[in-house]
Amino acid sequence: MLTLVTACTSGAATESPPRLADRGTVMTTVTPTRQDLTNSVSLAGTVTMDPIFGLVAPVDGQMRFLDVKAPTSTPTKPTRVGAVWAGGKPNPVEVPAGATFAGRLVDDRSNVTAGMPVASAKLAGYGIVAEIASDKAYQIADGLTGVTAQIKKGPGPFPCAVLGTIAALPAGTIPTPPAAPDPPATPGAGSPGGTTPATPPARTPDEQSSQEGSAASGLRLVCTAPAGTKMINGAAVTLKIITQTAANALVVPVEAVAGGQGTGTVEVVRGDGSTERVQVELGLTDGKVIEIRSGLTGDEKLSVPGPNLPPAPDADQSSGGK
Repeated sequence: MLTLVTACTSGAATESPPRLADRGTVMTTVTPTRQDLTNSVSLAGTVTMDPIFGLVAPVDGQMRFLDVKAPTSTPTKPTRVGAVWAGGKPNPVEVPAGATFAGRLVDDRSNVTAGMPVASAKLAGYGIVAEIASDKAYQIADGLTGVTAQIKKGPGPFPCAVLGTIAALPAGTIPTPPAAPDPPATPGAGSPGGTTPATPPARTPDEQSSQEGSAASGLRLVCTAPAGTKMINGAAVTLKIITQTAANALVVPVEAVAGGQGTGTVEVVRGDGSTERVQVELGLTDGKVIEIRSGLTGDEKLSVPGPNLPPAPDADQSSGGK
């Protein structure tokens, strides 16, 4: 006897198995957004007593110094140490209040350029000093808009007010004041005619140090904490330096852009699924998103990852070789 068995199948069993998407199919898209963006540099610093910092020429011209007397106490007002003369007018160079004149960095009546260190000053009290690597000097100098400090396991974060310039300072000197005239000789038996030359009084340690001027330095940043901040000499500090800012910037993920400096390329996905490569001008980046300065309106959909740019032709091909 024959028994006929009929197999029952569900509709799901008739569906085609999943497969990989065709090459070039866009799987993920993003839309540009807007946010505030900043570029920053981190430096390792140290709380330092009486740090030296540099004063720069405010304009191009001729530096003319004044004779500055050593103060008897910490100045509470700025101290004028000279001026850069340009167009027949003086442009003052002043040591800020709370600091003292530490040395001339150029000769009197030298021609100087704006931003050039011309004098050094010594802060009275605690400051924060951070050494700067040469590869970061221009990035910091061209856009030093704000500094925030955090003392390791101590106060912070707090704004740190920058003093002077970050440029390296050459060794500076303070001219020795003219010697006082010798007092009248006194009678004595130590020289012909019964007189003994007077011995000039020895300079005190403070007087000696005041004439030493400032030592040469490397590239570094010096800043001060707000009043009332507890400082301990030698404590480690992390400084965050804001170098550039962009408010309400149009940004996209860095993965959506081919290129990363000045100009780049993105792949715009059209409504019908086709794509078009678009050149864009790039701005700031925080490593996660990058600013689009021009090339997009903000309403586009972009493929992620961005386009793979074609490789450059081989040297043999570009030269006509085989």
